[in-house]
Amino acid sequence: MSHLNTEFFLARRLAGRSGGRRNVMVTIATVTVAISIAVMIVSLAVITGFKREISDKLVGFGGHVQVTAMSGGNSLETRPIIRDTKLEEALSRVRGLKNLNVYAIKGGIVKTRDAMQGVMLKGVGADYDWSFFSQHMEEGELPTIGDSVLTRDIIISRSLSDLLRIGTGDKVEMMFVQPDTPPRRSQFKVTGIYSSGFEELDLMVVPTDIRNVQRISGWKHDQITGYEADTYDFNDLERFTDEVYDTVFDNWDPESDNLMVVDVKRRYPQMFDWLKAHDVNALVIIIIMLLVALLNMISALLIILLERTRMIGVLKAIGMSNPALQKMFLIRSSYLILTGMMWGNIVGIALCLLQKYTGLVTLNQSGYFLAEVPISIDWTWLVALNAGSFILIIALLSIPTLVISRIKPDTTIRYQ
Repeated sequence: MSHLNTEFFLARRLAGRSGGRRNVMVTIATVTVAISIAVMIVSLAVITGFKREISDKLVGFGGHVQVTAMSGGNSLETRPIIRDTKLEEALSRVRGLKNLNVYAIKGGIVKTRDAMQGVMLKGVGADYDWSFFSQHMEEGELPTIGDSVLTRDIIISRSLSDLLRIGTGDKVEMMFVQPDTPPRRSQFKVTGIYSSGFEELDLMVVPTDIRNVQRISGWKHDQITGYEADTYDFNDLERFTDEVYDTVFDNWDPESDNLMVVDVKRRYPQMFDWLKAHDVNALVIIIIMLLVALLNMISALLIILLERTRMIGVLKAIGMSNPALQKMFLIRSSYLILTGMMWGNIVGIALCLLQKYTGLVTLNQSGYFLAEVPISIDWTWLVALNAGSFILIIALLSIPTLVISRIKPDTTIRYQ
């Protein structure tokens, strides 16, 4: 029998009933590993889900990347650019592009008998992806866009609806203040109400047909605020933004206005800095849980070693080396770790799925921008978490097994 098979055989004997009585500390260590793994899985799933949901909402209001006139800045009174067919064709070939659409914005004031509120009228074309607003529609329907007959349909948020006391089917008047010209007024019909939970943006963004914005701004049919480009993978945003920038630079018309490319992280830097801070929270949780699991495993391993001192002496007397004995006890410990990790994964994933499909734990939407605790399980980090935890614990457990080298065969056999 090879050395490795001998070590596995003896480790299995130690794990079985015939290999020694079940120790309470061993059970506690296994349960601790299970709890630690479950807590880490739930924590990462919640933090990942929270970051994903908030990012998706920010992207939903303005796309992953915007291409606009450099002179426009962040003002609602933007300077128009001319639609460029050559640029659009080039952008459509950017790797990872999901959707490209034109848009135009105009700052205005919605006025009713009871209140008024400043908003951003956002005009979009027939190429616009409505999936974000469709997902958050509470009542009514999306505005009619791109038909031969121009409609003055808009959708508003639940927050704006409650503030102004208007609902689906109501007509509202909007006033637009422009430099050096009298204010312009226009009437719109509310066709639907949405609610993303992002109150600051919900109160601002009012989608409509892009031709309404062009009409109010006095623009021609080919004048727009800019382009919105979406990618399939948010994690690939930096590379996608760079390629969009290179494409715009290579196909830019020097006779037109200078263009700038801004991704969603640059549009909302404070929000993404806040989301990035959650990575520190996840790291702290992982470190604490690993330390708790490791300390309990070390205690359990030392108890196993103390209980098997005589057996170690006998095995040494018949020629088994210290490294072989250390490997045997590490294999025994790995049984405990894997058992704990198995139960930890079962409990952790079950809790995540329960929350994901029932929304059992809710949140204050005004404070967290979400109505319930979000869950996102990615098999990449799940496998990495399990593999990393197992390797780290086993590596650190090799330190207490060094006590085996201090056990003297003659002493242990003589006095035990």
